[in-house]
Amino acid sequence: MNIGYEAKRITHNATGLGNYGRFIIRILATYYPDNIYNLYSPSPGKERLRCQIENLSGIRFHYPEKFFHKMFKFIWRSGALVTTLKRDKVELFHGLSNELPLGLAKNHIPSIVTIHDLIFLRYPEFYKPIDRCIYTYKFKRACRQADRIIAVSEMTKQDIIHFFGIDEKKISVVYQGCDASFTHPVSNEVKKQVKKTYRLPEKYILNVGSIESRKNLMLIVKAMALLEDKEIALVAVGKHTPYTDEVEQYIQEHHLSDRIFLRSDVSFADLPAIYQMASLFIYPSFFEGFGIPIIEAIHSGLPVIAATGSCLEEAGGPGSVYINPNDEVALAGKINQIFSSPELAEKMKTEGKTYVQRFEDEVIAKQLIDIYQSVARLRP
Repeated sequence: MNIGYEAKRITHNATGLGNYGRFIIRILATYYPDNIYNLYSPSPGKERLRCQIENLSGIRFHYPEKFFHKMFKFIWRSGALVTTLKRDKVELFHGLSNELPLGLAKNHIPSIVTIHDLIFLRYPEFYKPIDRCIYTYKFKRACRQADRIIAVSEMTKQDIIHFFGIDEKKISVVYQGCDASFTHPVSNEVKKQVKKTYRLPEKYILNVGSIESRKNLMLIVKAMALLEDKEIALVAVGKHTPYTDEVEQYIQEHHLSDRIFLRSDVSFADLPAIYQMASLFIYPSFFEGFGIPIIEAIHSGLPVIAATGSCLEEAGGPGSVYINPNDEVALAGKINQIFSSPELAEKMKTEGKTYVQRFEDEVIAKQLIDIYQSVARLRP
């Protein structure tokens, strides 16, 4: 198959949608190397991101060629791209990040779009009004235009049906795995260096994700004051935001500075070591499209506590523990229970490892190819 992808996130975004795009291309090129994977990006972006996949079989990067399109990249991405797809004889187009270019159906190019979440509709208070309007227009149009929609969780599927009125038969749920680096043990030498670089404590709980109000780091911070073992620390890794300042102020006011470490300068390459040196992973987000950090944690051999209310049970499975995202007392109780019971912690790790086998690369690649083949047959 000759497949096209909108690849701006792949070449420009180091996290989130960029990680998703690179993951999808990597596993498909690895397990189905006979296909051609055309990646259309408005510019080459960051070499360190491209190099993660550009040497895989069948990968071809494409950029605007005409001066006008180089100057007005959004026009190329949204409409003029279809002319390029026709020239390249693309048989199927997959929009990896919630949107599709115009004119695919009119030019008889079957299309698939991945929808990651509709958080901006569920929790509008976390978004600017103009952003909500733009996202609603783009996402809804893509869902209606696409021949098939891929939702990254059952929760996202139900939201697409509820908010956009899409027929559920048009939607397939395909989960996302995590980067392969989280599945391999890190050497003691590397752990020692990473621990020194980021000044990590001996025994710590880990949280990974942008430090913003929706991610709910404050809940863990409040629970820290209630723990029985005052030697337990918290390490939170994520992008600094205005919410970070609120969290830091609370930490100062409640004299928790010696037990809570916020790190916003962590290299992705160092994350596996940071996970593997932790004792417990907590992800109390109010709402997520899926929850990749939970998969990373389970692969790293950690018991997991997550929040109820969205799709995190889908990511963590029955072996993980779930709490109300507004209840720091319940969270502290679960932390105390896990740290005081090595048998419980080990049971959670074992059950988690079994559960995340459904997110293995080859399984997801096969699901995607099956969808591609069924949609490609729609081409006249």
